[in-house]
Amino acid sequence: MMPPEEESPDGDRDSGLVLLHSPKSGSTRKQGCDPFAQTQRSKLQHRRARINQQINKEMRMRAGAENLFRATSNHKVKETVALELSYVNSNLQLLKEELEELNSSMDVYQNDSESISVPMIPLGLKETKELDLLVPLKDFISEHYGEEGVLFEKEIKEFMELRQAMRTPSRNEAGLELLMEYYNQLYFLDSRFFPPTKTLGVFFHWYDSLTGVPSHQRALAFEKGSVLFNLGALHTQIGARQDRASLPGLNQAIDAFQKAAGAFNYLKENFSNAPSLDMSAASLTMLVRLMVAQVQECVFEKMTLLRAQNDFLSRLQLAQEAARVEDVYSVVHQTMSQPHVKDYVPFSWTTMVHVKSEHFKALSHYFAAIALCDCPAPSDAELPEQEKAFLQFHVTMPEGPSLSVLLQDPEERRKLGKAHLKKAIMKHEEAMRIHGLCKILRKMDILQEVLSFAHKRSLSKYSEIDHEEDFFETGEAPDIHPKTHQKPEIKSPNFSQVKVTDLFHRLGPLSVFSAKNKWYPARRVHLMRGENGFGFTLRGDSPVLIAGVIPGGCAAEAGLKEGDYIISVNGKDCKWSKHAEVVQLLKSTGKEGVDIGVITLQGSECPKAQVDRKAAVMSSGSGMLKSDKENSRKSLMNSKSASTLLVWSKKSKRSKKSTYSGVPFTAVGDNEAMY
Repeated sequence: MMPPEEESPDGDRDSGLVLLHSPKSGSTRKQGCDPFAQTQRSKLQHRRARINQQINKEMRMRAGAENLFRATSNHKVKETVALELSYVNSNLQLLKEELEELNSSMDVYQNDSESISVPMIPLGLKETKELDLLVPLKDFISEHYGEEGVLFEKEIKEFMELRQAMRTPSRNEAGLELLMEYYNQLYFLDSRFFPPTKTLGVFFHWYDSLTGVPSHQRALAFEKGSVLFNLGALHTQIGARQDRASLPGLNQAIDAFQKAAGAFNYLKENFSNAPSLDMSAASLTMLVRLMVAQVQECVFEKMTLLRAQNDFLSRLQLAQEAARVEDVYSVVHQTMSQPHVKDYVPFSWTTMVHVKSEHFKALSHYFAAIALCDCPAPSDAELPEQEKAFLQFHVTMPEGPSLSVLLQDPEERRKLGKAHLKKAIMKHEEAMRIHGLCKILRKMDILQEVLSFAHKRSLSKYSEIDHEEDFFETGEAPDIHPKTHQKPEIKSPNFSQVKVTDLFHRLGPLSVFSAKNKWYPARRVHLMRGENGFGFTLRGDSPVLIAGVIPGGCAAEAGLKEGDYIISVNGKDCKWSKHAEVVQLLKSTGKEGVDIGVITLQGSECPKAQVDRKAAVMSSGSGMLKSDKENSRKSLMNSKSASTLLVWSKKSKRSKKSTYSGVPFTAVGDNEAMY
């Protein structure tokens, strides 16, 4: 919530951004990482940027060659161009493979702990080109706001510095806040400089995170979506780097992956028609499911740390938790195998997910076997509780004796445990076979170590319980019913956690001084105080509104009109002044009179009755100004309408029914006074 003296009349306080309007000179601006720092991660990002540029160059060459091939009728030229196209396509394929290997460099993002953990899959950040907004914004300020654009160079450069910094965020909370700060600043940029009927004339260039294919759009929604994608990607990197051998590290990893899932899900639900594949609905669905699966894996690891006791029920819970991890990774693998996603996702990712699915299925059967073989038979007092747990343990009940006999007979327990171990070993071997198919995963020593350790552990246990006199054929162990004690939560971005200051505060309150409003040129009116005062009534704050003009009074004769906004008094800027401040300035004038600067919004000329009627409607609490769906967060804004900033194309569908929409009566108080 904004402090009362900083609340703007256009409804910013309902946006949930906690957007502060007061300028704070000398405020510390967050910085990105040093782009020249030679860390493992920065080297990776530099390589990504270089490959993206090369892909861009090769694609331009291919487009030119294809145009020439279609245009020419010369046979020799066609042959030469076809050869060139073949060469360019070969280069693109090599670059694609290099980028895929880069996206598979999971070990760089993992923690440096000596503990052995299965690697998590992080995302690299989307790269963007530098953007020079100095001239376009200065021109817009001069043309639209009637101000000297050169006077706002400092604010424009500050915004550009913020954009430059967010290209290289640090892999910690400060980096997340930097991305969030820039994302929230885009709200102001949109309101100030992107009118519904025309474009600013600048292109936002971003590279696909996984393919490196460049895309560019004029729509600010593309910039917002790309920043939101990087917010999710940074969360994945933070989650991957946590030391999951400790409880705090696991909790931080769970939180990071849940927030990554929330960012990707928010992007999927609030933006459409993405120009790049990484932000398509199919890709974002896959990423959300992948993050949820990684959360579930962390929950399993947390269970292994917390459940130090080796009792029967704890091991059954571990088995069901592992089965749940296998279940969610199977869904992710199916999603990655879909036609629209298969050719896009790195093969190493698909293989890793498949390996994890088989690995955790093996673990579920291993822990089931351990529960049956290593735990003593229950006493009569323990039997009902164990029977109840075992009834819900298998997908289908195992063949053989009754449940009570199975649980109390050590030999029957050993038989079923042996069947579970046999299945565990088969699944371990399948996981190792799939792992061996991927060249990139074969280089990942830690994954090989984890798979090998689990396989040997199951083999050792099988040898321990296998008796030479066993003449029975080991049966097929039924699958284990997946169950978790901690369901993953998709945490949407909390935009209100980072407070931002409107860099272009000096332009005036957004209720009036925004890109969607148009006003007639500012007028300077000289007023002399009459016997009955100036002859007008004032209402509201920031800016103060002339709510009524007395016919034949001083104000009417000077040319003031109902609906005018006071922007200056005797040369003092009053755009942000409170009602009492403007009144005090007017009262302090002497016999020489006062110079008042006013503006009139276009389309705001209407009868007073209509004004009063609208004022009554507005005071009842309904909102007038529309906001885009992208900014109308459920818990953050009360606006019910949506604009087309949702889609990447910038077409206006804003309502034009209101004939007096320029006067935001939501900002106007109930009391008005005559002066």
